[in-house]
Amino acid sequence: MTLWDKAIAELIDIIQWTDDSSDTLVWRFPRYEDEIKNGAQLIVRQSQVAVFVNQGKIADLFTSGQHQLTTGNLPLLTTLMGWKYGFHSPFKAEVYFINTRNFTNLKWGTKNPVTLRDPEFGPVRLRAYGTYVVKVSDPAKFIREIVGTGERFTVEELSEQLKNLIVTRFSDMLGECAIPVLDLAASYNELSAFLTGKIAAEFMEYGIEVTKLLVENISLPPEVEEAVDKKSSMGIIGDLDNYLKFQSASAMEAAAKNPGGEASAGVGMGIGFAMANQLGKMITNPPEPPHTASAPLPPPMEEACRYYLGKDGKQTGPFDKDAIIGEITKGAITRGTLIWKQGMKGWSAAGLFPEFDTLFNETPPPLPQ
Repeated sequence: MTLWDKAIAELIDIIQWTDDSSDTLVWRFPRYEDEIKNGAQLIVRQSQVAVFVNQGKIADLFTSGQHQLTTGNLPLLTTLMGWKYGFHSPFKAEVYFINTRNFTNLKWGTKNPVTLRDPEFGPVRLRAYGTYVVKVSDPAKFIREIVGTGERFTVEELSEQLKNLIVTRFSDMLGECAIPVLDLAASYNELSAFLTGKIAAEFMEYGIEVTKLLVENISLPPEVEEAVDKKSSMGIIGDLDNYLKFQSASAMEAAAKNPGGEASAGVGMGIGFAMANQLGKMITNPPEPPHTASAPLPPPMEEACRYYLGKDGKQTGPFDKDAIIGEITKGAITRGTLIWKQGMKGWSAAGLFPEFDTLFNETPPPLPQ
């Protein structure tokens, strides 16, 4: 320090820190030979704490506000210096300003994958990252354990140690929780809260409080993610044969709108896919040879149908279709006769059945009684 700096220091009797940075945790007030005048004004702003250190020992601590430095409000420093009757000359002490605000958006992440045994995928390697928020909650302990005698201490100098601690505890937690990989995304909140509680006590050993910690992402290796994507795609496509038919039909429609263009090439490709699919079926499942005695064919759906009649308040049946036609021909069943068959919700007039409608036009009406 030059003579001019020394002279300026003798004139200055205000001790304060106007923080113009966004990452400074601790700043030591610069004074020539650490001399502070008796009666000097100490200004501590919001989210700051001023700590006085004498010969390596933490003496007094001041929170936000304006303070006049006298023997009355420096009790511990007065005892250390042996001022029994007060003093009027400058005294020696180091003054550290601690930034106690929350430092947000600090990053953490795994440098190397964490290997786990998953019940579905088997051994897998996972990577994870997130953010956390810290603040100095015990300034005296923070200076003793972390700062030392430096003039300035930043978050960057501390974050590497904190990140290593978080990753170590996270890896241990992930191995113990035994949550399947595909269910981890639904447990981010629980994992974040558990990890915060697990490392809070260790951070407090340095005088630091973790106010928030978030697990933002846990991911699989790229090749495993690609396999999972393919499996998901196949699940969405469903029946491959129907999918190929749909693709071919779409290509043919596009070709009709743009003959001779790229869509025409798509038609050929779609048809080729379909032919390859059918050929594969023939190779996998060849047609059975003809039998000497053919099995009887199942009866047509109409012949298997049975009808019930409702006449004179009575139900009769069941009758097959031929029997109903015979009754219509004889005139025993008219258009208004009620008929019911399987699958109908209620009875209906015979004239409303499509299979019998034409018969009523060909059959003469019954003879008058």
